[in-house]
Amino acid sequence: MTSIVVLGSTNMDLVTYVPRAPALGETVTGRSFRTVPGGKGANQAVAAARAGGEVAMIGAVGADDFGARLRSTLEHCAVDTDLLRTAEGSSGTAHVVVDDEGGNAIVVVPGANGTVTSLTHGDEALIATADALLLQLELPLSVVVEGAVTARRLGVRTVLTPAPAQPLPPELLAATDLLVPNEHEAAALTGLTDPRAAAQALLRDVPEVVVTLGAAGSLYAVRGAEPVAVPAPRVRAVDTTGAGDTFVGALVVALGEGRPAPEALAWAQTAAALSVQREGASTSMPYRVEIEAAFLSPHILEADAV
Repeated sequence: MTSIVVLGSTNMDLVTYVPRAPALGETVTGRSFRTVPGGKGANQAVAAARAGGEVAMIGAVGADDFGARLRSTLEHCAVDTDLLRTAEGSSGTAHVVVDDEGGNAIVVVPGANGTVTSLTHGDEALIATADALLLQLELPLSVVVEGAVTARRLGVRTVLTPAPAQPLPPELLAATDLLVPNEHEAAALTGLTDPRAAAQALLRDVPEVVVTLGAAGSLYAVRGAEPVAVPAPRVRAVDTTGAGDTFVGALVVALGEGRPAPEALAWAQTAAALSVQREGASTSMPYRVEIEAAFLSPHILEADAV
């Protein structure tokens, strides 16, 4: 099994489903509401565990009902939470609006995530045991940089999802092995709207880049070679929340198992395609048996295609 440590956020997603998202100053009537355990870190941990990885989580939940539920959800998904801290105050929350096309808009309130500002000796020891460290930007930047630098020193592969998009310090880029932005984040980081051009620009700072393109698939770029486009399965999206995290979690498992990059991307896109056909983030993430079945028999997905 691929051993993965996730240094990242845990949030309770407060999800409202609406025919369309409201404009500024507008009120619309929603059709349903759910609370769903999430956060980019926890989502990637659940996705990787369900895809067949051996996963441990470093982060923090609050001393509230949401915190207890977030921890319980991770444990139920076989994610090791021994180093998941409990901080005073509230857990992180994400306020999500999902429209009838499956698109979403999200406001994140960090809560307990904001207390994770540095690594402990136990965190470093755990990272040392991993094949890969997954990072995002919903924790304070100081600990994200520390995590990446520590993993690099220990010879552990670092995978960074640069979301929410923000300028990345040189020391973080220098310690990143694989950068996985979506096309909007790639544009924000480079000022280039063309994904191929953005990927090539990012290769000046990191050795490998995967730009996710939503329904169009993904683009893999590595220094010294032409970028490779990998199309995504065509499916009817119900809720795209967490699709990118599903992709990253499954991708790291596939790469850890030694699959060639294009195959690993296709396998991860199969996982994401399964997830967008279900509501929620962590609740929508497929298990390995489902991913394998759909990857080997694409008609399983095509039956629900638009």
